Amino acid sequence: MAGALFLAALAGGTVAVVGAALVGTGEHTTTVREIVEPAPLSENNIGQSDQPHALTVRDIYQLDAPGVVQVTTTTKVKLPQTDWFGNPFGIPGTVVQRSLGSGFVIDKAGYIVTNYHVVGSAQTVHVSFSNSDSMTAEIIGKDPATDVALLKVHASSHALKPLGLGNSDRIQVGDQVAAIGNPLGYDRSITLGIVSALHRSLTSPEGTPIDRVIQTDAALNHGNSGGPLLNAQGQVVGVSSAISTGDTGARGNIGIGFAIPINTVRGVVAELRAHGHVDHPFLGVVTRPVTSTMARIFNLQVDKGLLVESVAPGSGAERAGLHGGTREVVVEGESYQLGGDVITKADGFDVTSTEGLREIVSTHKPGQSVSIEFFRGTEQRTADVKLGRQSPLP
Repeated sequence: MAGALFLAALAGGTVAVVGAALVGTGEHTTTVREIVEPAPLSENNIGQSDQPHALTVRDIYQLDAPGVVQVTTTTKVKLPQTDWFGNPFGIPGTVVQRSLGSGFVIDKAGYIVTNYHVVGSAQTVHVSFSNSDSMTAEIIGKDPATDVALLKVHASSHALKPLGLGNSDRIQVGDQVAAIGNPLGYDRSITLGIVSALHRSLTSPEGTPIDRVIQTDAALNHGNSGGPLLNAQGQVVGVSSAISTGDTGARGNIGIGFAIPINTVRGVVAELRAHGHVDHPFLGVVTRPVTSTMARIFNLQVDKGLLVESVAPGSGAERAGLHGGTREVVVEGESYQLGGDVITKADGFDVTSTEGLREIVSTHKPGQSVSIEFFRGTEQRTADVKLGRQSPLP
Protein backbone atom coordinates (compact mmCIF):
# COMPACT_ATOMS: atom_id res chain seq x y z
CA MET A 1 0.00 0.00 0.00
CA ALA A 2 1.56 3.26 -1.06
CA GLY A 3 0.57 6.80 -0.26
CA ALA A 4 1.79 10.24 0.65
CA LEU A 5 3.41 10.38 4.05
CA PHE A 6 3.32 13.48 6.16
CA LEU A 7 4.94 13.76 9.56
CA ALA A 8 3.49 16.21 12.02
CA ALA A 9 5.89 17.64 14.55
CA LEU A 10 4.38 17.03 17.94
CA ALA A 11 4.68 20.44 19.56
CA GLY A 12 1.31 21.94 20.44
CA GLY A 13 0.19 25.43 19.46
CA THR A 14 2.08 25.99 16.24
CA VAL A 15 2.30 22.60 14.59
CA ALA A 16 5.09 22.13 12.07
CA VAL A 17 4.37 19.68 9.26
CA VAL A 18 7.26 18.06 7.43
CA GLY A 19 7.37 15.50 4.65
CA ALA A 20 9.59 12.46 4.84
CA ALA A 21 10.30 9.31 2.94
CA LEU A 22 11.01 6.18 4.90
CA VAL A 23 14.20 4.27 4.25
CA GLY A 24 14.21 2.56 0.90
CA THR A 25 11.27 4.44 -0.61
CA GLY A 26 10.84 7.25 -3.07
CA GLU A 27 10.58 10.87 -2.07
CA HIS A 28 6.80 10.98 -2.00
CA THR A 29 5.85 7.37 -1.35
CA THR A 30 6.26 4.83 1.34
CA THR A 31 5.56 1.15 1.77
CA VAL A 32 3.33 0.49 4.76
CA ARG A 33 4.03 -2.84 6.40
CA GLU A 34 1.69 -4.63 8.74
CA ILE A 35 2.67 -4.05 12.34
CA VAL A 36 2.03 -7.02 14.59
CA GLU A 37 0.15 -5.98 17.69
CA PRO A 38 1.86 -6.78 20.99
CA ALA A 39 0.35 -9.02 23.60
CA PRO A 40 -1.96 -7.15 25.98
CA LEU A 41 0.15 -5.06 28.31
CA SER A 42 -0.18 -4.92 32.02
CA GLU A 43 1.93 -2.94 34.44
CA ASN A 44 3.65 -6.16 35.40
CA ASN A 45 4.74 -7.45 32.00
CA ILE A 46 6.27 -4.49 30.19
CA GLY A 47 9.71 -5.28 28.90
CA GLN A 48 9.84 -8.88 30.05
CA SER A 49 12.81 -10.02 27.99
CA ASP A 50 16.39 -11.04 28.41
CA GLN A 51 17.17 -7.54 29.67
CA PRO A 52 17.77 -7.53 33.44
CA HIS A 53 15.88 -5.42 35.94
CA ALA A 54 12.71 -4.88 33.89
CA LEU A 55 10.44 -2.47 35.76
CA THR A 56 6.69 -2.30 36.02
CA VAL A 57 4.90 0.55 34.26
CA ARG A 58 4.14 2.05 37.66
CA ASP A 59 7.82 1.90 38.59
CA ILE A 60 8.86 3.54 35.32
CA TYR A 61 6.40 6.37 35.82
CA GLN A 62 7.39 6.94 39.42
CA LEU A 63 11.06 6.85 38.46
CA ASP A 64 10.98 9.10 35.41
CA ALA A 65 7.90 11.35 35.44
CA PRO A 66 9.47 13.81 37.94
CA GLY A 67 12.26 14.42 35.41
CA VAL A 68 9.89 15.21 32.53
CA VAL A 69 9.02 18.88 32.06
CA GLN A 70 6.52 20.94 30.13
CA VAL A 71 8.18 23.32 27.70
CA THR A 72 6.18 26.43 26.82
CA THR A 73 7.51 28.84 24.23
CA THR A 74 6.49 32.34 23.17
CA THR A 75 7.30 33.66 19.71
CA LYS A 76 6.49 37.05 18.20
CA VAL A 77 5.66 36.77 14.52
CA LYS A 78 5.45 39.79 12.23
CA LEU A 79 2.26 40.09 10.21
CA PRO A 80 2.55 41.15 6.59
CA GLN A 81 1.69 44.70 5.67
CA THR A 82 -2.02 44.89 4.87
CA ASP A 83 -4.97 47.29 4.77
CA TRP A 84 -7.35 44.65 6.12
CA PHE A 85 -8.97 44.43 9.53
CA GLY A 86 -9.02 48.08 10.43
CA ASN A 87 -5.41 48.79 9.44
CA PRO A 88 -5.90 51.34 6.64
CA PHE A 89 -2.29 52.52 6.76
CA GLY A 90 -0.90 49.06 6.11
CA ILE A 91 1.42 49.15 9.13
CA PRO A 92 2.90 45.70 9.83
CA GLY A 93 1.83 44.24 13.15
CA THR A 94 2.89 41.31 15.28
CA VAL A 95 1.12 38.32 16.75
CA VAL A 96 2.28 36.27 19.70
CA GLN A 97 2.32 32.51 19.16
CA ARG A 98 2.60 30.06 22.05
CA SER A 99 3.36 26.40 21.78
CA LEU A 100 3.65 23.51 24.18
CA GLY A 101 6.06 20.61 24.13
CA SER A 102 7.98 18.33 26.45
CA GLY A 103 11.53 17.85 27.64
CA PHE A 104 13.52 15.95 30.23
CA VAL A 105 16.30 16.69 32.68
CA ILE A 106 19.64 15.02 31.94
CA ASP A 107 21.79 16.16 34.86
CA LYS A 108 21.91 18.04 38.16
CA ALA A 109 23.42 21.08 36.46
CA GLY A 110 19.97 21.87 35.05
CA TYR A 111 20.39 20.83 31.42
CA ILE A 112 17.18 19.79 29.65
CA VAL A 113 16.77 18.09 26.27
CA THR A 114 13.87 18.86 23.96
CA ASN A 115 13.21 19.09 20.20
CA TYR A 116 14.44 21.91 18.00
CA HIS A 117 10.95 22.35 16.58
CA VAL A 118 9.56 22.86 20.08
CA VAL A 119 11.88 25.84 20.62
CA GLY A 120 12.27 27.11 17.05
CA SER A 121 12.79 30.87 17.03
CA ALA A 122 11.10 31.44 20.38
CA GLN A 123 11.93 34.61 22.29
CA THR A 124 11.11 33.10 25.69
CA VAL A 125 11.04 29.53 26.97
CA HIS A 126 9.54 28.37 30.26
CA VAL A 127 9.68 24.92 31.79
CA SER A 128 7.31 23.52 34.41
CA PHE A 129 8.25 20.72 36.78
CA SER A 130 6.15 18.04 38.43
CA ASN A 131 5.91 20.11 41.62
CA SER A 132 4.30 22.91 39.55
CA ASP A 133 7.41 25.12 39.76
CA SER A 134 7.84 27.13 36.55
CA MET A 135 10.95 29.00 35.52
CA THR A 136 12.58 30.62 32.54
CA ALA A 137 14.97 28.40 30.60
CA GLU A 138 18.06 29.51 28.73
CA ILE A 139 18.52 28.16 25.20
CA ILE A 140 22.04 26.73 25.19
CA GLY A 141 21.94 25.58 21.59
CA LYS A 142 19.78 24.21 18.78
CA ASP A 143 20.47 21.74 16.01
CA PRO A 144 17.78 21.66 13.31
CA ALA A 145 19.63 18.90 11.43
CA THR A 146 18.78 16.41 14.20
CA ASP A 147 15.75 18.25 15.68
CA VAL A 148 17.48 18.55 19.06
CA ALA A 149 17.67 21.56 21.40
CA LEU A 150 19.41 21.97 24.75
CA LEU A 151 18.00 24.17 27.51
CA LYS A 152 19.27 25.07 30.96
CA VAL A 153 17.50 26.17 34.11
CA HIS A 154 19.06 27.61 37.24
CA ALA A 155 17.47 25.49 39.91
CA SER A 156 18.55 23.74 43.05
CA SER A 157 20.05 20.33 42.33
CA HIS A 158 17.59 18.89 44.85
CA ALA A 159 14.73 20.01 42.60
CA LEU A 160 16.14 18.25 39.54
CA LYS A 161 15.53 14.59 38.71
CA PRO A 162 17.84 13.54 35.85
CA LEU A 163 16.72 10.62 33.70
CA GLY A 164 19.14 7.80 32.99
CA LEU A 165 20.20 7.43 29.36
CA GLY A 166 20.18 4.00 27.73
CA ASN A 167 21.80 2.61 24.60
CA SER A 168 19.56 2.95 21.54
CA ASP A 169 21.82 0.63 19.54
CA ARG A 170 20.72 -2.27 21.77
CA ILE A 171 16.98 -1.99 21.29
CA GLN A 172 15.26 -4.40 18.92
CA VAL A 173 11.98 -4.56 17.05
CA GLY A 174 9.34 -5.90 19.43
CA ASP A 175 10.90 -4.43 22.58
CA GLN A 176 8.30 -2.76 24.70
CA VAL A 177 8.69 0.95 25.39
CA ALA A 178 6.92 3.75 27.22
CA ALA A 179 6.59 7.44 26.37
CA ILE A 180 6.07 10.21 28.89
CA GLY A 181 5.10 13.71 27.81
CA ASN A 182 2.42 16.37 27.71
CA PRO A 183 0.06 15.36 24.90
CA LEU A 184 -2.47 18.10 24.13
CA GLY A 185 -1.44 19.75 27.39
CA TYR A 186 -2.27 16.76 29.63
CA ASP A 187 0.88 16.90 31.70
CA ARG A 188 3.09 13.87 32.30
CA SER A 189 0.98 11.25 30.60
CA ILE A 190 2.48 7.81 30.01
CA THR A 191 1.66 5.60 27.04
CA LEU A 192 2.89 2.12 26.18
CA GLY A 193 3.85 0.37 22.97
CA ILE A 194 6.57 -1.52 21.18
CA VAL A 195 9.47 -0.71 18.90
CA SER A 196 7.72 -1.17 15.55
CA ALA A 197 10.78 -0.64 13.36
CA LEU A 198 14.34 0.65 13.41
CA HIS A 199 16.52 2.65 11.02
CA ARG A 200 13.70 4.79 9.69
CA SER A 201 14.58 8.13 8.09
CA LEU A 202 12.85 11.44 8.81
CA THR A 203 13.14 14.86 7.23
CA SER A 204 14.61 17.32 9.73
CA PRO A 205 13.29 20.87 10.17
CA GLU A 206 16.06 22.08 7.83
CA GLY A 207 15.12 19.55 5.17
CA THR A 208 17.99 17.09 5.63
CA PRO A 209 17.50 13.43 6.58
CA ILE A 210 17.73 12.13 10.14
CA ASP A 211 18.81 8.50 10.05
CA ARG A 212 18.40 5.53 12.41
CA VAL A 213 15.08 6.86 13.73
CA ILE A 214 13.00 4.60 16.00
CA GLN A 215 9.40 3.85 14.99
CA THR A 216 6.94 3.05 17.78
CA ASP A 217 3.22 2.51 18.22
CA ALA A 218 3.25 4.08 21.69
CA ALA A 219 0.62 6.83 21.44
CA LEU A 220 2.26 10.19 20.70
CA ASN A 221 0.31 13.37 20.09
CA HIS A 222 0.92 17.08 19.78
CA GLY A 223 2.70 18.14 22.95
CA ASN A 224 4.73 14.92 23.27
CA SER A 225 7.60 16.42 21.28
CA GLY A 226 10.86 16.42 23.21
CA GLY A 227 9.68 13.90 25.77
CA PRO A 228 11.53 10.65 26.49
CA LEU A 229 10.92 7.25 24.94
CA LEU A 230 11.90 4.76 27.65
CA ASN A 231 12.96 1.14 27.69
CA ALA A 232 11.84 -1.45 30.23
CA GLN A 233 14.56 -0.32 32.63
CA GLY A 234 13.25 3.26 32.59
CA GLN A 235 16.22 4.51 30.55
CA VAL A 236 15.82 7.02 27.74
CA VAL A 237 16.37 5.38 24.35
CA GLY A 238 14.83 8.10 22.20
CA VAL A 239 13.34 11.58 22.05
CA SER A 240 9.74 11.67 20.78
CA SER A 241 9.68 13.84 17.69
CA ALA A 242 7.03 13.14 15.06
CA ILE A 243 3.95 11.19 14.05
CA SER A 244 2.76 9.95 10.68
CA THR A 245 -0.71 10.99 9.59
CA GLY A 246 -0.52 8.94 6.39
CA ASP A 247 -3.32 9.54 3.90
CA THR A 248 -5.97 9.93 6.58
CA GLY A 249 -5.70 13.65 7.16
CA ALA A 250 -5.88 12.90 10.86
CA ARG A 251 -4.21 15.31 13.26
CA GLY A 252 -3.77 12.79 16.02
CA ASN A 253 -2.04 9.50 16.63
CA ILE A 254 -2.69 6.59 14.26
CA GLY A 255 -0.12 4.27 15.79
CA ILE A 256 2.98 5.42 13.89
CA GLY A 257 5.31 7.62 15.89
CA PHE A 258 9.01 8.39 15.63
CA ALA A 259 11.79 9.13 18.11
CA ILE A 260 15.34 10.39 17.57
CA PRO A 261 17.69 7.71 18.99
CA ILE A 262 19.41 8.75 22.20
CA ASN A 263 22.83 7.74 20.87
CA THR A 264 22.42 10.43 18.21
CA VAL A 265 21.21 12.89 20.83
CA ARG A 266 24.20 12.25 23.12
CA GLY A 267 26.71 13.48 20.56
CA VAL A 268 24.58 16.47 19.59
CA VAL A 269 24.09 17.50 23.22
CA ALA A 270 27.84 17.31 23.87
CA GLU A 271 28.46 19.67 20.93
CA LEU A 272 25.67 22.05 21.94
CA ARG A 273 26.95 22.14 25.49
CA ALA A 274 30.50 22.89 24.36
CA HIS A 275 29.89 25.19 21.39
CA GLY A 276 26.18 26.09 21.22
CA HIS A 277 25.91 24.60 17.73
CA VAL A 278 26.81 21.48 15.77
CA ASP A 279 28.96 21.38 12.65
CA HIS A 280 27.69 18.59 10.44
CA PRO A 281 29.98 17.30 7.68
CA PHE A 282 28.82 17.76 4.10
CA LEU A 283 29.93 15.50 1.26
CA GLY A 284 27.97 17.22 -1.50
CA VAL A 285 26.37 14.43 -3.55
CA VAL A 286 22.82 13.30 -4.21
CA THR A 287 22.73 9.54 -4.78
CA ARG A 288 20.35 6.66 -5.31
CA PRO A 289 21.01 2.96 -4.71
CA VAL A 290 21.96 0.83 -7.68
CA THR A 291 19.83 -2.26 -8.19
CA SER A 292 20.53 -5.29 -10.35
CA THR A 293 17.70 -4.16 -12.64
CA MET A 294 19.24 -0.70 -13.02
CA ALA A 295 22.65 -2.24 -13.68
CA ARG A 296 21.20 -4.43 -16.42
CA ILE A 297 19.05 -1.77 -18.11
CA PHE A 298 21.72 0.95 -18.03
CA ASN A 299 24.72 -1.31 -18.53
CA LEU A 300 26.43 -0.27 -15.29
CA GLN A 301 29.70 -1.90 -14.27
CA VAL A 302 28.41 -2.91 -10.82
CA ASP A 303 25.06 -4.11 -9.52
CA LYS A 304 25.58 -2.62 -6.05
CA GLY A 305 26.59 0.87 -5.08
CA LEU A 306 25.31 4.45 -5.31
CA LEU A 307 24.61 6.27 -8.54
CA VAL A 308 25.65 9.93 -8.21
CA GLU A 309 22.78 11.94 -9.67
CA SER A 310 24.10 15.41 -8.81
CA VAL A 311 27.07 17.11 -7.17
CA ALA A 312 26.67 20.33 -5.16
CA PRO A 313 28.61 23.27 -6.65
CA GLY A 314 31.58 24.26 -4.52
CA SER A 315 31.38 21.10 -2.40
CA GLY A 316 34.25 18.82 -1.50
CA ALA A 317 32.83 16.23 -3.89
CA GLU A 318 33.02 18.70 -6.79
CA ARG A 319 36.54 19.77 -5.87
CA ALA A 320 37.58 16.10 -5.70
CA GLY A 321 36.31 15.63 -9.24
CA LEU A 322 33.17 13.54 -8.74
CA HIS A 323 30.63 13.80 -11.55
CA GLY A 324 26.86 13.81 -11.36
CA GLY A 325 24.32 12.75 -13.95
CA THR A 326 24.26 14.48 -17.33
CA ARG A 327 21.06 13.18 -18.88
CA GLU A 328 17.60 12.24 -17.69
CA VAL A 329 16.08 8.91 -18.63
CA VAL A 330 12.51 7.88 -17.77
CA VAL A 331 11.79 4.17 -17.43
CA GLU A 332 8.23 3.04 -16.59
CA GLY A 333 7.43 6.48 -15.25
CA GLU A 334 10.51 6.73 -13.02
CA SER A 335 13.17 9.31 -13.73
CA TYR A 336 16.91 8.54 -13.56
CA GLN A 337 19.86 10.92 -13.88
CA LEU A 338 22.48 8.95 -15.78
CA GLY A 339 26.07 9.57 -16.74
CA GLY A 340 27.36 10.15 -13.22
CA ASP A 341 29.87 8.19 -11.18
CA VAL A 342 28.89 5.08 -9.22
CA ILE A 343 30.25 5.06 -5.65
CA THR A 344 31.09 1.59 -4.35
CA LYS A 345 33.08 2.24 -1.17
CA ALA A 346 33.67 4.97 1.43
CA ASP A 347 36.63 4.69 3.79
CA GLY A 348 37.01 1.10 2.64
CA PHE A 349 33.44 0.10 3.50
CA ASP A 350 30.96 -1.08 0.86
CA VAL A 351 28.10 1.35 0.44
CA THR A 352 24.77 0.17 -0.94
CA SER A 353 22.42 2.78 0.53
CA THR A 354 22.39 6.54 0.88
CA GLU A 355 21.84 6.12 4.61
CA GLY A 356 24.94 3.94 4.87
CA LEU A 357 27.04 6.59 3.13
CA ARG A 358 25.67 9.29 5.43
CA GLU A 359 26.53 7.22 8.49
CA ILE A 360 30.15 6.87 7.35
CA VAL A 361 30.38 10.60 6.61
CA SER A 362 28.82 11.46 9.98
CA THR A 363 31.75 9.85 11.82
CA HIS A 364 33.97 12.66 10.47
CA LYS A 365 34.21 16.36 11.17
CA PRO A 366 34.14 19.16 8.61
CA GLY A 367 37.62 19.58 7.17
CA GLN A 368 38.45 15.89 7.39
CA SER A 369 38.60 13.69 4.30
CA VAL A 370 36.72 10.59 3.22
CA SER A 371 38.20 8.14 0.73
CA ILE A 372 35.67 7.41 -2.02
CA GLU A 373 36.01 4.53 -4.49
CA PHE A 374 33.86 4.81 -7.60
CA PHE A 375 33.40 3.77 -11.21
CA ARG A 376 33.37 6.25 -14.06
CA GLY A 377 32.16 4.20 -16.95
CA THR A 378 34.39 1.12 -16.96
CA GLU A 379 37.25 2.81 -15.08
CA GLN A 380 37.62 2.35 -11.31
CA ARG A 381 38.89 5.42 -9.49
CA THR A 382 39.60 6.70 -5.97
CA ALA A 383 39.26 10.25 -4.62
CA ASP A 384 39.86 11.83 -1.23
CA VAL A 385 36.95 14.18 -0.57
CA LYS A 386 37.46 16.98 1.94
CA LEU A 387 34.21 17.44 3.82
CA GLY A 388 32.54 20.81 4.10
CA ARG A 389 30.01 22.15 6.60
CA GLN A 390 26.32 21.55 6.19
CA SER A 391 24.64 24.94 6.13
CA PRO A 392 22.30 25.35 9.13
CA LEU A 393 18.99 27.14 9.18
CA PRO A 394 19.35 30.90 9.60
